[in-house]
Amino acid sequence: MSTSDTYDALLDRYRRVSNVRHADGVLMWDQQTVMPEGGTPARAEQRSTLSSVEHDLLTADELGRLLAEVDEESLAADERAAVREIRRQHERAVRVPDELVAEISRVESGAHETWVDAKADDDFDALAPTLERIVDLYRERAAHLDPDVHPFEAIYGDSEPHLPLSTVEEIFADLKETIVPLVDEIRAADELPTPFDGAYDEDAQYALSEDVLDRLGYDWARGRLDTSAHPFTFGTQFDCRVTTRFDESDPLAGLTSTMHEFGHATYNLGLPQDRYATPLGESGSHGVHESQSRFFENHVGRTRPFWEGFVGVVNDRLGSEASAEAAYAAVNRVKPDNVIRVEADELTYHLHILVRFETEKALLGGDIEVAEVPAVWNDKMEEYLGVRPETDAAGCMQDIHWTAGYLAAFQNYTVGSVLAAQLDAAMREELADVDALIRDGEFGPMHEWLAENVHRRGRRYPTDELVAEATGESLSADAFCDYATAKFESLYGL
Repeated sequence: MSTSDTYDALLDRYRRVSNVRHADGVLMWDQQTVMPEGGTPARAEQRSTLSSVEHDLLTADELGRLLAEVDEESLAADERAAVREIRRQHERAVRVPDELVAEISRVESGAHETWVDAKADDDFDALAPTLERIVDLYRERAAHLDPDVHPFEAIYGDSEPHLPLSTVEEIFADLKETIVPLVDEIRAADELPTPFDGAYDEDAQYALSEDVLDRLGYDWARGRLDTSAHPFTFGTQFDCRVTTRFDESDPLAGLTSTMHEFGHATYNLGLPQDRYATPLGESGSHGVHESQSRFFENHVGRTRPFWEGFVGVVNDRLGSEASAEAAYAAVNRVKPDNVIRVEADELTYHLHILVRFETEKALLGGDIEVAEVPAVWNDKMEEYLGVRPETDAAGCMQDIHWTAGYLAAFQNYTVGSVLAAQLDAAMREELADVDALIRDGEFGPMHEWLAENVHRRGRRYPTDELVAEATGESLSADAFCDYATAKFESLYGL
């Protein structure tokens, strides 16, 4: 078999893996949006079966044989990158027994409803047995993946395979140096006013989310908007769906959540269509994905130019009378007393992530057990943010991630945020007037820049190389620290 034939056969095998994975994602989307509550037992079995099928395909002897036979030196650079990504997934998958993969999927599928109910009832004891089972399963999986490293680091490789964990820890250290004293100064300053202090109908907020998706350029022919207990995005370059949620007392939370999810969606929809279901047609790491959502949430949705161009639409939908300047101030209020991550401001957000990062690392490493999580969580919230959650529902149960299997992943939100700032700085060097584009709702040039530098590249580059290609620099917190310091010192008159 020629090198070309071997490579084509390898891609054909991988397409089956990818399509099964996408099918499972559709079932996940359905479960979290429209599936009747009683469907959970069957859905758990369905998703467990698909996980087993995906694992079998990824670990198949034939796939291993093709990887051994392919002559990478004879391939083009992008083809070598595709082989690199398939090989990485295959080698990780073969270390984990199929029975463990199926059990993890089964437990996680049933855990969704358990989490929803336990959070609604503020009953951590009801969630604890399920969470204990998930943690035990992931500790076991980590031991199979690499018994010589910390379990957290072994699992971390799922979502951020090419960025050293030490780089993340350096980023956290730099952020703490900037954020903690800046937040302390803001605590002593006058609070920014908000013009949005009424009760806002969910239907009006939903319509406003549609408006902002229209303005940003969402392709409704390949997407849809729904609500879910925790906002998320799922899809491919052909079908990418966003969800959001609303708080009647805080319309900005739903709006920024929708813009966040749009960033995820525009990444997926910008992937090369002719490379669907191959690594070159799939998005990069979780951290890179978060850079796109945080870009549109913060570097578009929390800017003065955006509100200068969009505040009229908001006032029409909500019946408010906000000025652009008042809305800009309101969406950027620093709220150190807030305990909810998805409602956090740009600064304290990373302290929320740090609470999760440290708690999760201790949990997977066996330094604490599940029963200790609420107390550890609350202590860290008090240490970093000076506030203790009044309930576990508003504390350690607020996020869906652990019961959905996203362990060792929270730090990627911070990776995404610092990368978003770095991309924003690079974009402003290359495009003539980004503020004018945002103000006028002319997002085409910005979409094209992101597509050229991030989206169309699929998984060709590891994270550190992608960052260097797009921005000319290594990933660091420098751009974020400079941006945040200038922005918030100006807003608060520091």
